[in-house]
Amino acid sequence: MTTATTRPSDRRLSPVFLGILAVTAVTGWATWSGYAAQRGVAIFLFVTAAWIVSLCLHEYAHARTALHSGDITVGAKGYLTLNPLKYTHALLSIVLPVLFLIMGGIGLPGGAVFIERGRIRGRWRHSLISAAGPLTNVLFAAVCTAPFWLHALDGVPADFQYALAFLALLQVTASILNFLPVPGLDGYGVIEPWLSYKVKRQVEPFAQFGLLFVFALLWVPSINSVFFGLIDTILRDLGVGDFPRYCGQELYRWWQGTPEICQINP
Repeated sequence: MTTATTRPSDRRLSPVFLGILAVTAVTGWATWSGYAAQRGVAIFLFVTAAWIVSLCLHEYAHARTALHSGDITVGAKGYLTLNPLKYTHALLSIVLPVLFLIMGGIGLPGGAVFIERGRIRGRWRHSLISAAGPLTNVLFAAVCTAPFWLHALDGVPADFQYALAFLALLQVTASILNFLPVPGLDGYGVIEPWLSYKVKRQVEPFAQFGLLFVFALLWVPSINSVFFGLIDTILRDLGVGDFPRYCGQELYRWWQGTPEICQINP
């Protein structure tokens, strides 16, 4: 097994990640119990911390899959500790997605861990490494929406429902964006091993602009409508209605004030 070539310290959870996990737990409890003096602040901290946890696990999934596929260097790079400061582009992986979350409430795909692809043999393995990250977002979306599609909301405080609904929105958005077959995104990484060498060489110069291209397209009203219409449909099919999502996003932006309607329990 390739894991035998990594040292125990390479796989030990970092204090940074454990700290983020602790913030998620404490603020989640505060959101559930209503203990916080400012409910919006509790939801803001809970959603932000949980979102960073999901980003860390997204990158961890890439690295762990790469390790089992032949790239034994990911351990020495610190990728298996879930420390976001070890990522190749910490700014792109953590800071930028959090800023987009605060400004626009959209799940922005992060920038990556560096995988030494030359160590990996087999197109299926390359595709799986790329797919592992967004599949983590899909799993997070399933967990966040589970109380809704399982009809298990009895006894769940309204604020916690709102926070879960907003988190679900972020995870579904991130899943769809990540799976787009656009150079620079994981969706392209899934299909890239199956493309001809000529096509890959032609596409390679545009990879660094892929995400910018996607966001430029989202400014087109018709494309924006289709994209967010798809997200709305998925969330409704999972039992997450418009009201908890709206209140989750509004309460998250606590500095803008809380709409009166969101004071009403669902």
